[in-house]
Amino acid sequence: MIRVFLGLMLVFQLSWGLLTIENDFTKEVQVLKSLDIDVTFLKDPLFLSMKNDLNRYKTRHFLKILEDGRIFIPIIRRMITKAKIPKAFLYLAMVESNFSAKARSSSHAVGLWQFMPRTAKLLGLKVDRYVDERRDPIKSTKVAIKYLKFLHQRFGKWYLAAIAYNCGEGKLSRVIKKLGSDDLSLLLDSKKKYLSKESRLYIRKIVMMANLSNDEDFIAQNKADHLMNRGSTFTLATVEVDGGVSLQSIANSIHLSAKTIKEYNPQLRYYFTPPYEKKYTIYIPYNRYSLFQKNYKPIKSSKKYYVYIVKSGDSLYKIGKKFGISYKIIKDFNHLKGNFLKLGKRLIIPSATPRIVKYTVKKGDTLSLISKKFKVKIKKIIKANNIKNSFLKPGDKIVIPN
Repeated sequence: MIRVFLGLMLVFQLSWGLLTIENDFTKEVQVLKSLDIDVTFLKDPLFLSMKNDLNRYKTRHFLKILEDGRIFIPIIRRMITKAKIPKAFLYLAMVESNFSAKARSSSHAVGLWQFMPRTAKLLGLKVDRYVDERRDPIKSTKVAIKYLKFLHQRFGKWYLAAIAYNCGEGKLSRVIKKLGSDDLSLLLDSKKKYLSKESRLYIRKIVMMANLSNDEDFIAQNKADHLMNRGSTFTLATVEVDGGVSLQSIANSIHLSAKTIKEYNPQLRYYFTPPYEKKYTIYIPYNRYSLFQKNYKPIKSSKKYYVYIVKSGDSLYKIGKKFGISYKIIKDFNHLKGNFLKLGKRLIIPSATPRIVKYTVKKGDTLSLISKKFKVKIKKIIKANNIKNSFLKPGDKIVIPN
């Protein structure tokens, strides 16, 4: 009886193992099909060698990256699903940045989706003194999805869109033209090296990560179901606040630290919202949304935070006078130990508005001389005073913009 029982158990285990293998294979095929990749890719020698390294990769990197990306993964996954692009592109962001909005490459690509400054500008992301929207989890994902759709429309296949995202449209177009084919095995040829090593590994890494996330045994053994199911939960809530407002005031209303609010808003360069915006959208933990609605009160004061870049001839006293506040406040707020200022240093001017400087034109004055005197561009003076021509009369009163 015991032998019969043991035999049945062995048959069950073998059957279960075969079903698991078959299920994993089916999911791998689904990933490939979603990217327009032929199933023969599973026999790719380099891809197979990468799979052999998975045991080391699983424990050291994969789960940790998912844990570190806990804030942004759910929203990225939902946006990708809604956009009806391959779900495997979640792992394109993983390959690009390890889901870190603070990621920065040696070539100055930044954010979850690693946009270069020029590309970001062309795609409508704002990068200035106060914000870097390449780090904005929602805005950058919208743009990445839009760009991937454009690349798919141009090249006709999702795996080509992914490769072009990495190496550039022009580079991929030239390689395809040279080959007379867009066959993946030819593009990834390690001997011919039509593409860089990074680009040849790129699609392999995306597929490998997608397959790993579908490995039920691995997920179960590491009790990581909560990591993979986060796409069904909400982590971010979008709220509107005033421009130039301190993150501390927002944090106080929902009983969190300003540091936590900053973690949810990596696009902000400082601990306040852009002062040039009348209203600005930020993100807070979803479970604090009701608290925010109940407690947050917009600041009625017109005072805001500004960032000032130290110019030649500046001193703390002069800057304080320019903004109408004590130089001691600027010194304390920026944690300066002495009065020495380095050219190009960025100073945060707290709760201040630039003082309007009025100037009476003197004999011999020209726009060029006034521009140099106040270290303000001529076009700014012209715009601020609605000057129709460059002629100035002694006694004219003009405004010198900040």
